[in-house]
Amino acid sequence: MGSDHMTDKNDIVKRESESIFQTYSRQDVLLVKGRGAHVWDSEGREYLDFVAGIAVNSIGHCHPKLVEAVNRQASALIHTSNLYYTENQVLLAEELKKLTGMDRAYFCNSGAESIEAALKLLRRATGRAKIVAAERAFHGRTLGALGLTYKSAYREPFRPLREAQFVPYSDSEALKAAVTAETGAVILEPVQGEAGVYVPDRDYLRTARDICDDRGAQLILDEVQTGFGRTGRWFAKEHSGVMPDIICLGKAIAGGLPMGAMLARGTVAEAFQKGDHGSTFAGGPLICAAALAAIDIIREERLVERSEEMGGYLKSEIEKLKPLEVRGLGLMVGVDLDCDCKQLVERALGKGVLINNTSEHTLRLIPPLVVTKEEIDKVVAVIGELL
Repeated sequence: MGSDHMTDKNDIVKRESESIFQTYSRQDVLLVKGRGAHVWDSEGREYLDFVAGIAVNSIGHCHPKLVEAVNRQASALIHTSNLYYTENQVLLAEELKKLTGMDRAYFCNSGAESIEAALKLLRRATGRAKIVAAERAFHGRTLGALGLTYKSAYREPFRPLREAQFVPYSDSEALKAAVTAETGAVILEPVQGEAGVYVPDRDYLRTARDICDDRGAQLILDEVQTGFGRTGRWFAKEHSGVMPDIICLGKAIAGGLPMGAMLARGTVAEAFQKGDHGSTFAGGPLICAAALAAIDIIREERLVERSEEMGGYLKSEIEKLKPLEVRGLGLMVGVDLDCDCKQLVERALGKGVLINNTSEHTLRLIPPLVVTKEEIDKVVAVIGELL
């Protein structure tokens, strides 16, 4: 399946360089169409997509049921602002409450915005400014979220920031030493995605919960990348049975459209007052229709269970290539290799495979949850050939 018309990639690249802030390092391909786990470029070449819009397109590209839901809602009502009630927003909030075990939802437009909402809610609920975060953590690039993101290259140009105290990930003793009576919250990714897919020790999140309870701090889980079936559970917190006070969502929530949500429970969920926070576009009828459809698709097609099954298969096949290390849960897999992974990603593009490296020696494989064994076999074969 190619493009319906031929677009000159070189022309688009030139115009992009003249008209758009140069904040991204892009691969040399102009994508025009997608279906399932496949995308096509402007010259009709087909690629297997193991990036999935950075864990966004979990139900695959342009799922027919999602397209139908968006088209149906777009023909009825697209935007109203939050000055008025809309049904889809309430339906989605109720769905997310059931899925997460939280009490209230706040809608926004991205994962970073969900982190920002959590920071404001935390301040309103506790009055405490100190936050403990993990080394290697990535929570976003807006100024509040940036203060919780570990990589100094991200933070340094934009200081001063209100920065978290960073402790080693999956180190319970370090966490216990850092959290005091002045700590407002501990924020953690249940699996560190941007860092290269690091899974904590089995009891780490449960210990973090106990530490927060003991010191009167809130536990915030950033499930922006891990949510909606990515790790073989609806949410990665389910692997440990831990309930956070606040959970941040984004990426896959609306099947490819931009959306985020912050949910909270207990007394912290009652802290926001009218006027404390807001967003013009957040939780609009169109985006909520997309999210409701995406959740229905995940449930109907058993994509959570599929993620666990296909993720186990992907890990076992990758391990046959004898990498330095394979880590992950479900279809969220990190692979350490003794080679230049950036160069490997570029060469894989020429073989019709989209993959992503998080560092010089680490690949991150996060395909759509609809991926098949045959598609996994092809990607693993390409990586093996390039190695």
